[in-house]
Amino acid sequence: MIKIGIIGGSGLDNPDILKNPDEIPIDTPYGKPSSSFTCGEIAGVKIAILARHGKQHTIRPSQVNFRANIWALKKIGCTHILAATAVGSLREEIEPGHLVFPDQFIDFTKKREKTFFSEDEVVHTPMAEPFCPNLRQLLKETSEALGIKHHIDKTVITVEGPRFSTKAESHMFRSWNADVINMSSVPEVVLAREKKIHYASVAMSTDYDCWREGEESVTWEMIVNTMKKNSDTVIKLFMNVIPEIAMYDDVCSA
Repeated sequence: MIKIGIIGGSGLDNPDILKNPDEIPIDTPYGKPSSSFTCGEIAGVKIAILARHGKQHTIRPSQVNFRANIWALKKIGCTHILAATAVGSLREEIEPGHLVFPDQFIDFTKKREKTFFSEDEVVHTPMAEPFCPNLRQLLKETSEALGIKHHIDKTVITVEGPRFSTKAESHMFRSWNADVINMSSVPEVVLAREKKIHYASVAMSTDYDCWREGEESVTWEMIVNTMKKNSDTVIKLFMNVIPEIAMYDDVCSA
């Protein structure tokens, strides 16, 4: 049975959107997840919503308990994850407000727990295609049908945070062929693949980082303002793609 986990899905827990909502706390072998789960249904599809940084956004990027979050999503039966995230653009054509569905990542984090296999079992997880191609295709097709500006086949680089990049770093990341930058995709996508959950990122461009001459360098207030302005776009995309995921004959290997 299809059950979709939504990470960072702010606004989808609105009772007008999520039918029969219920709050479910879960403990894990890795500690508590970032928040309790808001569970319910959208278009008849079972949904579990998790606030990555806590319901009041009180958890710093380096302090997110990614292992607990993914373990708990698997425990409650999630087969797919749609992960909303804010990203800075490293490319002129990826304008603030545009959505990005990355297919690759570069890990530039420093101190996060990145695997479930750090003690007894040695497992080498294939990671050539980290983001589920079928989910990315459905997101692309749905965005095209809705007229949402979007980009595919892009690379996200995840940095430790909570600080933003220096100009030197921003230009270096561009030279590495990274297209967008955030603080959350890794190790989230890695852990999802270890648990064999289909995972796709719905990334909203909020700014141009700090590489672009003449552009104001990114601030937290800038990110929040752009996210607020475009949150309806993400909600509309999720509302339309979720029924498609439930009907899709998903045969890709997670």
